[in-house]
Amino acid sequence: MRIGLFGGSFNPPHEGHRAASLFAMKRLGLDRVWWLVSPGNPLKDTRELPSLGKRMAAARARARHPRIDVTDVEAQLCTRYTVDTIRGLSRRCPRVHFVWVMGVDNFVDFHRWRAWRDIFALVPISVVDRGGVGLGALGRPAAEAFRRHRLPESAARRLAISKPPAWVLLHGLKSAVSSTTLRQKIRSRGG
Repeated sequence: MRIGLFGGSFNPPHEGHRAASLFAMKRLGLDRVWWLVSPGNPLKDTRELPSLGKRMAAARARARHPRIDVTDVEAQLCTRYTVDTIRGLSRRCPRVHFVWVMGVDNFVDFHRWRAWRDIFALVPISVVDRGGVGLGALGRPAAEAFRRHRLPESAARRLAISKPPAWVLLHGLKSAVSSTTLRQKIRSRGG
């Protein structure tokens, strides 16, 4: 089984999350994508974060695909950081080939994540470019540190069975929507 792990606050979930999941599923040959709805991102202000239950319900309504599973696994595992979540899932599901799926906008700051080098050592990583940002990400610290472990995009279907560290930058998805932009629009309308 090849499963993509797509983590985030999903505040709010949007069509870009779904599109990136389906894109990664197809390009990487994944059986499923799990949306890991975070109880709270340690790098973000969570004071106005809707409840986990509300975000889970909204994510389920948005996912609308039989191979996208919306989970609160971080709450179940009592993990706060991605590295701990991946370790917990790897222990619970030793026969599963996990791939961390992330948007290029998050990869740009990946070096700020706790134990980001350990994440590279634990699981292959797929970085989905949402429309032109990707080349700028290649000069960032995480891309530089693991430059020699980057697979060519033509080898993307091998990523799930590649020994970490391994990563690929996927191009072709065009989606400019972001949760940040959607929250700003909601605030500006007074909602």
